[in-house]
Amino acid sequence: MIGVNKGLVLFFILLCSASFPLWSQTGSQRLKKEQSALEKQIATTKTLLEKSKKNTRLSLDEVHLIEKQVEYRERLLRNIDNQIRSSELKVEQKKGRIQELNAEIERLKKQYAKLLLYAYKKRNKYGDLMFIFSAKSVEEALKRKLYLEKLTEIQKKQMRLIKQNTALLEEEIKSLNQEKKEQEKLAAQKKSERAEIIKTKREKEKVYQRFKEQEEELLKELAQQEKAKTRLKNEIAAAIKREIAAEKARLEKARREAEARRKAEEARKAANTPTVEEAKKEESFSLTAESTLIGESFAANKGKLPWPVEKGTITQNYGKNKHPSLPNVYTQNNGVDISTPKNANVLAIFKGEVTSVINIPGAGKVVIIKHGDYRTVYSNLRDVYVTKGSTVDTKTPIGSLLPNPSGDISVAHFEVHHVKGSGVNQLNPNLWIAK
Repeated sequence: MIGVNKGLVLFFILLCSASFPLWSQTGSQRLKKEQSALEKQIATTKTLLEKSKKNTRLSLDEVHLIEKQVEYRERLLRNIDNQIRSSELKVEQKKGRIQELNAEIERLKKQYAKLLLYAYKKRNKYGDLMFIFSAKSVEEALKRKLYLEKLTEIQKKQMRLIKQNTALLEEEIKSLNQEKKEQEKLAAQKKSERAEIIKTKREKEKVYQRFKEQEEELLKELAQQEKAKTRLKNEIAAAIKREIAAEKARLEKARREAEARRKAEEARKAANTPTVEEAKKEESFSLTAESTLIGESFAANKGKLPWPVEKGTITQNYGKNKHPSLPNVYTQNNGVDISTPKNANVLAIFKGEVTSVINIPGAGKVVIIKHGDYRTVYSNLRDVYVTKGSTVDTKTPIGSLLPNPSGDISVAHFEVHHVKGSGVNQLNPNLWIAK
């Protein structure tokens, strides 16, 4: 009896332990999701690289794309390694559970055999009815009847335990075999990815060598790019300052008008002159309610905002970037550069109002969108689909990109700014758009 109860307890413990893989799936699912995202980025970068290679003219965009391809592949390799380690741990856990289940089934079978033998002997010696009727009193007969019923119930429970544990064992063996197949698949992926990394690194070295041979020309090109960046930075800063000044002028005008209405109302009351319409309530002229809501929503969506292009890969990050081939040469980026298919559309990352559309030599056309006290900047545009003062929704196409100098792909330059009073802070776009 006690042994049977212990079997029941252990069975429920085993049932609980069988649910552990469900809890640990979160890590596996996260790794799978990350793998899928990296594979998409690798595919996008590969497509852009193939287009870039069609042009005989060597471009810096090609180098950036190769670097990104190496980075993504190395991250994917680390991801696969993590999945293999996770899978190995699962296999060991499953082997342990299979051993426990086998031992438990064996123990339950032995208990069941003893119960059957005991019941068989009782039946042969007395028979169930004789065992009950041979009792010395009615009370003892009832006890014997209950005893036999309990014995039958225990036998049934023991059989259920054996069947349930056997089903668990079969499920664990099936799961173990699936996990082993997954391991084999991951090992093949790892081998393939290592080969791709070696291949991509060789391509990278070849391109670097070609760049070294053209160092003088590259330095001239870099100087031109830096001048264009400076023009872009100054024009954007000037445009935002004009917006701030215009907003201040609007607020001041509104304040004066409100003050004039207030004085007129005071004069009317003093003269006790009735009017048809009551004076309007003085307005608040900081940010409008809608504008404030947009700004708060923009900030609340930090790290979740969509990309400004449908497909692409970031080839130049925000801040200080080392030149890929020229030693001790660094460039400063006020936003991010995203390589994307040629002439791709640029999309607003959030709803807002277009406050500036400007044309900058060397940087194409630029669109600035206001989201409360935040600004997003989209440059290197060939065509613009919006006008100053128009409102846009999230993912509204605002223009198409210029092709890069080699004419095979396009590069979107994207910035995020925060307006505080009369000051403007540059922000890292990487922290605002979704990973």
